[in-house]
Amino acid sequence: MRRRAFLNVFPALGVLFTGSSAASRQAAPYRGKGLFLTTWRFGLEANEVAWNSLQGGGGLLDAIELGIRHCELDPRERSVGLGGRPDRDGVVTLDACIMDHLGNAGSVCGLENIATPISVARAVMEKTPHVMLVGAGARQFALEQGFVAEDLLVEDSRREWQEWLKDADYKPVANIENHDTIGMIGIDAEGRLGGGCSTSGMAFKMHGRVGDSPIIGAGLYVDGAVGACTATGHGEEVIRTVGAFRVVQGMSQGLSPQAACQAAVEAVAEFFRRRGRDWSETQIGFIALNRRGQTGAYALRPGFNYAIRDADRALLLDAKRLLD
Repeated sequence: MRRRAFLNVFPALGVLFTGSSAASRQAAPYRGKGLFLTTWRFGLEANEVAWNSLQGGGGLLDAIELGIRHCELDPRERSVGLGGRPDRDGVVTLDACIMDHLGNAGSVCGLENIATPISVARAVMEKTPHVMLVGAGARQFALEQGFVAEDLLVEDSRREWQEWLKDADYKPVANIENHDTIGMIGIDAEGRLGGGCSTSGMAFKMHGRVGDSPIIGAGLYVDGAVGACTATGHGEEVIRTVGAFRVVQGMSQGLSPQAACQAAVEAVAEFFRRRGRDWSETQIGFIALNRRGQTGAYALRPGFNYAIRDADRALLLDAKRLLD
């Protein structure tokens, strides 16, 4: 097939095949000491842990893993790791993934009894030929790697679950932090990109439900020649639009991180419109970073904030949004 005919038939594929190299040629090299961008208020502490690790000589993925682990191990954070809210059967199941600038990735879904799924995801990436392990298999692998099993259901979560059982009414609500992922993306002084995310998923979800957080291309995507993105909010909607990949693809086509995040949120809104669905209780947020160190964030509605840390700033910022 001639090249012109091929691109006429498959224009989207033409963009995918050529976008990264075009972005790579146009992008100026990053010249900072490093930068981290993390979802929600707990990103402030997570960023500080990651920043100290990176400035102390650790690698970028080491820093990202440590920053996310800090949140996973805090029982006060009720949507991640130890202390995460359970599913409707009273079981805490955790999801996480991690990805580097070369496309290496690891993921775990429905992991039980292991408080630090981000570290298990990294072990999947580095010690297996696979990208994703799920359920009992993920738990078995974690135990074989020396992770310690423990009860993740803290008393506050247990009481909330028992109260929920009285009506057993499941309805995700925007910005009430019953399904807020920690997603962290970063760049080091050499311009290498990376990212990770971790969650206990929606509170009182069906047992076995998996959202976008551990899915490469949905909750997280990294292309070392272009940029990185991670998502938070209602995972089903991010999966439907392949959200994080969509943002990185937008950057590969020349959009700024801010414009690429906005375009992805607008795509989520359009999918709602096509289906005639109510989105009044839905929140979606994206944060993005390109290889020049430029950042962006955008959400469906008010309430989404994110933390940024570099040599000059340690801030919590409110994301711009589509709806007021």
